[in-house]
Amino acid sequence: MPPTQTATPAAPTPVASTGPYKRVLLKLSGESLGASGAGGGLDNKEMDLIAGEIKLAASLGAQIAIVIGGGNFIRGAQLATLGTIHQATADYMGMLATIINGMALKEALKSHGLEVRVMSAIDVKAVAEPFIRGRALRHLEKGRIVVLVAGTGNPFCTTDTCAALRASELDCQVILKATKVDGVYTADPRKDPTAKKLDRITYRDAMNQNLAVMDMTAFAMCQERKIPIVVFDYKTPGNIKRVVAGERVGTVVSNA
Repeated sequence: MPPTQTATPAAPTPVASTGPYKRVLLKLSGESLGASGAGGGLDNKEMDLIAGEIKLAASLGAQIAIVIGGGNFIRGAQLATLGTIHQATADYMGMLATIINGMALKEALKSHGLEVRVMSAIDVKAVAEPFIRGRALRHLEKGRIVVLVAGTGNPFCTTDTCAALRASELDCQVILKATKVDGVYTADPRKDPTAKKLDRITYRDAMNQNLAVMDMTAFAMCQERKIPIVVFDYKTPGNIKRVVAGERVGTVVSNA
């Protein structure tokens, strides 16, 4: 008697986007996965909260790619200033930190019932797929969340630059820059009580004023590709979903 074959569960049918964006790139810092003031590492509560917020955004049907940083473990540029480790090596160590975060975020998202793929710019076949543009697009089209790790795979490039590069490669319509403040200010609001929040600012003005939102390479790439950046506070419940829905949240950095 032939053995009984177990049917493979069908993948969920992707939901058509109900917001203004078909495909978005969410840039998360490594610190978003750690407890506030913990000084590094991962925190289960914070990972669960951010995964829940991403699930809310995904319910709108937009395809979501995520670039995750590694600053809760290692910041390559800072490590290199100590003088013992060359910055190229320090940057590769930072890439490994983003892989740890990507694996953790994947598990948190899966616990919320989401389909997730981790794709790495450096070869770590045991834990992540290699980043291949066509394969990443296919995952997105099937409704899977794609977590992009290891930055660009090159030293001397930040994860902000990676976000701009991947958004360009994957034809994302917007970059969602999740931060701890509710937008871009004329100065650091924690240090200057007269600082004013900006609803909109151009790439050129952001670069001329040296606003610490993203690095200059990322700004220049987004300016050339005409990809707007929305800077917003991810700690406010529902904010990721609001941005994906096209609501006015945070600050928009664009050409106009």
